[in-house]
Parts: sequence; structure tokens; C-alpha cells
Amino acid sequence: MKKLIWLDDIRNPIETRMDWLAYSPIGREVEVVWLKDYYQFTEWILQHGLPDGICFDHDLGANTPSGYECAKWLVNYCLDNQLYPPLWSSQSANPVGKVNINRLLKNFVRSKEKN
Repeated sequence: MKKLIWLDDIRNPIETRMDWLAYSPIGREVEVVWLKDYYQFTEWILQHGLPDGICFDHDLGANTPSGYECAKWLVNYCLDNQLYPPLWSSQSANPVGKVNINRLLKNFVRSKEKN
């Protein structure tokens, strides 16, 4: 079964009254790994490798690195390991943060395709 990292400090991805998995870039039939902050995100990937998909929230709580910081770390991890990032999307309610995450990852993919 495909693995989806759900990076969000508040939204429960399997909450029955909300269809959060509609944001999944790899479908709803996935094993969800719910991570709530930068440290859980980086540690999980270092231990398990890249998942099949990632759903990013931008704002991960007060005084903590954001989902954008997670995306930057992911780009560096992919560069260091000569990998493409997994498919991604964002469920963030922060429109500027969402755009920044998507722009960063799209630019990285474009740069990999040129090389």
C-alpha cells in the first residue's frame, strides 16, 4: 500500500466528518503517516526514506519551523540523495504559504528535469 505523509499539526487526516484525503496526490487508498512538526517530518524520512506522497500544511504551530521549512529540507534531502520528491499537495489554509511550498517544489522538479 502507498504511504502518504500528512504534515499538519491540527487536521486529523482520517477524521470521518471531513474528507481531508481529498488532498492526497496519490489517492485515498493509502497508509497515512500523520506527522505534526518539522522534527517528526525529517526524522521519519531519515528513518524510512521518501513516502509515495506528502500533504503539506504551512503553519505547524507557534515558534516552530513551518511546512515551507519542511519542503526546503525535502529539496536538500533529494539533492543529497539524487532523488525526485514524491508527489505532493497542500491542505494549508495559509494561501501565501501554500503558494510558496508549491513554487519551491515545482522549481526543484523543473531544475532536475533540465539536468
